[in-house]
Amino acid sequence: MKPDSVSSSNALALKSRGGIGRVFKATGYSVAGLRAAFTGEAAFRQLLALSAVLVPLAVVLDVSAIERAILLLVVFAALIVELLNSAIEAVVDRISLELHPLSKQAKDMGSAAQLVSLLMILTVWLVILI
Repeated sequence: MKPDSVSSSNALALKSRGGIGRVFKATGYSVAGLRAAFTGEAAFRQLLALSAVLVPLAVVLDVSAIERAILLLVVFAALIVELLNSAIEAVVDRISLELHPLSKQAKDMGSAAQLVSLLMILTVWLVILI
């Protein structure tokens, strides 16, 4: 069955899985999403490179456990925001590649969310380290 041919009643049946099988399926979907972001989104790869520097740095810095947790939290939050931003862009592009003010607005807001998350990293790291 092609994804485009799934009706709303069939979609409900697909979601009704429970138990450990659902956990394995969800894990597979998550890995596929990470793979898609890594292979198709330069911004996600760049953020992973930044994370590869900041995460080990947060671990070795002489800060309290709470400060370390906050340093790590903001880095992972930015990765989450980038995944959501990429998902918004994919959905908008799936609907139509035609230029439309609402499509631009959705993409711009996703981009703005990512900018705010990067500013959050900068602010938190400066406050804790200075």
